[in-house]
Amino acid sequence: MNQLSDNEINGIYEMICKYHDKYLKQHGVKLPKLIDKERNYTKDALVLVYLAQDYPKTRKTSKGELTRFIRQYYPDTADVQQARHLGAQKGWFIVSGTRGNGHMALESGEYKLITLEKPYPAFKGHRIEETGDWENLERQYGYRCVTCGSEKGKPHIHWPNTITRLQKAHIDPNKPLIRGNIIPQCEKCNRADRNNWVYDERGRVIKLANPNVIKRSDKEVRWKVYKILYQEFNGRNPNE
Repeated sequence: MNQLSDNEINGIYEMICKYHDKYLKQHGVKLPKLIDKERNYTKDALVLVYLAQDYPKTRKTSKGELTRFIRQYYPDTADVQQARHLGAQKGWFIVSGTRGNGHMALESGEYKLITLEKPYPAFKGHRIEETGDWENLERQYGYRCVTCGSEKGKPHIHWPNTITRLQKAHIDPNKPLIRGNIIPQCEKCNRADRNNWVYDERGRVIKLANPNVIKRSDKEVRWKVYKILYQEFNGRNPNE
């Protein structure tokens, strides 16, 4: 793990800001703040800075290395998830070995910043678009998570030591986060689902949004899915 001084962190962040302003801002890529209200570095900025070292000659970095780096500033951090969020959700072109990217060979748990001149290919700028009347939507759902039923501002049903906070979650994560495509989910459910599912308005899963989820299924299930798709597409070579 590389040690970074405050001057190095600030220098790399300034470089990122220049690229963001020139190439990424127009695509809705969100630039994390370097410092929060308590004058601490934010985790998102630290992870982005760490991955951007020696840009454009960035290197592969493991989640364990990122976690050790973040623990210098947040000792209680159990597992750093920021690299994944910065990529698919916030638009930075960070590829992941776990996500099964097709850009380069990475081991599971490895990340690499590809470029600061293009957004993540699948990024659609979801979280900068109009989201409708959030207060009214929360009211319609009784200020409860549509998935687990935990009530806003009260102890979470499954984590009673955690106060429930509702977030705007996608009905269909492959579409923009705009009016008609939003349901309220608590942080626990929204984080766990990771854009994997498409829901109906009652929060019931109705189909896959992320095909990589099938890799986590039992072999018997994967075989049945394979047979279904083989028949549907008449055994066609997927690389044709």
